[in-house]
Amino acid sequence: MQPMIEQARAVRLMIFDVDGVMTDGGLLYSDSGEELKSFNSLDGHGLKMLQSTGVKLAIITGRTSRLVEHRARNLGIQYLYQGAHDKLSAFEALLAETSVSATECGYMGDDVVDLPVMRRVAFSAGVPHAPELVLRHAHFVPQRAAGHGAVREVCEAIMQAQGTLEGVLAHYLR
Repeated sequence: MQPMIEQARAVRLMIFDVDGVMTDGGLLYSDSGEELKSFNSLDGHGLKMLQSTGVKLAIITGRTSRLVEHRARNLGIQYLYQGAHDKLSAFEALLAETSVSATECGYMGDDVVDLPVMRRVAFSAGVPHAPELVLRHAHFVPQRAAGHGAVREVCEAIMQAQGTLEGVLAHYLR
């Protein structure tokens, strides 16, 4: 557990995939062809708590969806890269945009397309249902499923490693 704590302690920018990480991975379509996604409110609050500690947040996703744009805006996520079929290129563009180094980044993914970024960041997280190859490259795998609190668990693990979790939670215990 100690190496994971040291790796999570370095995170100044945490990056998330969407489908299969922030959602359960299911793709829902209305009769009119509109794409629908279900996001977890516990995950959303975990992201806000992590951001309140000074950790920047970003999304890199292979799909393009207006509702992801709305979700990012709602959560105050400033950096959003959609339609990123080459996630490593998007990651490099994000590093240039934020002036953050890869050794100060974390990434949470669920599939092999996420490996190029997961292998370059200081801290990587997977989800329990990810393929074995992805899990082998994850420093942390939450117990909760994607779209059901996994993101929240990762956010809390980072805050715990950085010594900020108790302070954030103290606000709610006044």
